[in-house]
Amino acid sequence: MIAPMIAPMNPPMTSPAHFSTLSLQRQPGEPRIARLTLQRPERLNAINQQVPAEIRRAVQQAEADDEVHVVVLGGAGRAFCAGYDLQDFGAGRAEHPCQQDKQPWEPTEDYAEMKRYTEDFMSLWRCRKPTIAMVHGVALAGGSDIAMCCDLLVMAEDAKIGYPPVRVWGCPTTAMWTYRLGPMRAKQLMFTGDMIDGRTAADWGLATLAAPAAQLEEATLALARRIAGVPRSHLAMHKMVVNQAMLTMGLEQTQMFATLFDGITRHNPEGLWFRRQAQAHGFKSAVEWRDSGRAIPEGDEARRLIAELEQQLKSSPPR
Repeated sequence: MIAPMIAPMNPPMTSPAHFSTLSLQRQPGEPRIARLTLQRPERLNAINQQVPAEIRRAVQQAEADDEVHVVVLGGAGRAFCAGYDLQDFGAGRAEHPCQQDKQPWEPTEDYAEMKRYTEDFMSLWRCRKPTIAMVHGVALAGGSDIAMCCDLLVMAEDAKIGYPPVRVWGCPTTAMWTYRLGPMRAKQLMFTGDMIDGRTAADWGLATLAAPAAQLEEATLALARRIAGVPRSHLAMHKMVVNQAMLTMGLEQTQMFATLFDGITRHNPEGLWFRRQAQAHGFKSAVEWRDSGRAIPEGDEARRLIAELEQQLKSSPPR
């Protein structure tokens, strides 16, 4: 277990130009702090098919740099991450990376793809070096998965975090809500799909701390500097101890169920209705229905509406 911590010095991080969806560099003047920044600001850093694997590669690169002690993950522009980029995959005729319109649905293919994304995000959790998510704007759906795979979470007081797709068409594959919040609060958010702000997240113990938006970076870097003064070997060992406790509690098994259930929520009648509603009337329309509290069609009603929506799609051009 200790051998990797005392390996010969690794070369420093290379140019961030190797990435198309994020950047990786050392904090200016502070080589012990690596800054990993999601770089799709025009889409609120929404997750496309390249983002998960690039997160994993960036984490591996930071972990291989022996001068780096801590990794800070943030987002460029107005938000941390708005979740999967479903404007195209949800409403368009193109398939979601794991959404199979073909029948019958093949769950093992869906599981394998989403499990790969989950493991990419979990590279932040498995990294021997502490990782800190710095959240401003929103961390929604898959964006909240990314944030909660980090060891620590610093939020702007007015930032929002949550997983609205739990209402229909999604299940958090990392299953981190229970481990970060406890069962009662996790159930509250997973039953409602509600978002909470940074102040509430800090009060509930989800966020390490919350700071005014204008002071978010200063507060995050102060925490990172405090951590960066600790030897890398000590940080790695302390992280292993806490992570092992979570593994003993069944984290990996829980993630297996969550990833499987995520696929089911996207392919059962309710999930398929949501997708057809988005395709026929626009993603915004489907989301407004989902989040309004209005009853979501189930079972036979959902099947009836699916048939009607599919007829509309056949007679109308793609949106």
